[in-house]
Amino acid sequence: MDCALHDPIATSWAIPLPSTLALAGTVLLYAAGWRRLRAASPGDTPSWRLAAFVAGMIALWIAVCSPLSTLDHVSLTLHMVQHLVTMTVAAPLILLGRPKVALTLALPGRRRPAARGLLRAAAGRIGRAVTHPVSCWLAGTGVVVAWHVPALHELGMTSPWHAIQHASFLVGGLLFWWPLISAGRRGSAVLSGFHAILYLFLAALPCDALSAFLAFCGRVVYPAHSSAHALLGLSALQDQELAGGLMWVWVTFAYLLTATFVTFRMLSPSGASNPGGHAPAVW
Repeated sequence: MDCALHDPIATSWAIPLPSTLALAGTVLLYAAGWRRLRAASPGDTPSWRLAAFVAGMIALWIAVCSPLSTLDHVSLTLHMVQHLVTMTVAAPLILLGRPKVALTLALPGRRRPAARGLLRAAAGRIGRAVTHPVSCWLAGTGVVVAWHVPALHELGMTSPWHAIQHASFLVGGLLFWWPLISAGRRGSAVLSGFHAILYLFLAALPCDALSAFLAFCGRVVYPAHSSAHALLGLSALQDQELAGGLMWVWVTFAYLLTATFVTFRMLSPSGASNPGGHAPAVW
């Protein structure tokens, strides 16, 4: 393990300034919009939403700008950690901050007349189609499965495809959690109750199948990670088995905890009093 501490790959990390500045600028822009929203309606703007957004952006920085961005090339386990943090930690935390509302308030020119007529109607239809639960489910699960196809995985380990891979995991994660998390001004989730639990259950199936394959197939699937290395003191196959097991446990617990929370909301007096309509949002 001592040799891992002196591995040239492990010590070659430098802070990526463009990405770091972009994330920091987004946080500052969000904070400005949040302050305006707080001044306009303090009762509807709890501080925990600001904290959630900032925590989500920090998690995103850890995933794509920290040493993980270098070490994921030599360890499939760390590569898996990177994407799990992006999709199941950063994405839901960012959505909990209701970024659409705060960022819209912070952007310059927000009072200019919006697009009218057919263009505005088309944009609305596209937005509703993209954020439909079926589209969101396909985006979230499709990104995970697609990038673990060996040919696409190898492509994703090269530049500029690695950045595209990171972006697709973030977008896929945001879309996946959108129907479950209160992401708009009105504070209502698209899915609630039984439909939310079914959504999570169906999403866990392909992830569990993929992680089980990686853990038990008995061969190294990805040539990019086929060389044994000392970073974690594991062979390439052991590294892959650990990555598969990590994905299996992480995704199962993330979705199970969310489904448990949804169940408690269903059984609460406020959820039971509205059986025919939308129950309160997941968050």
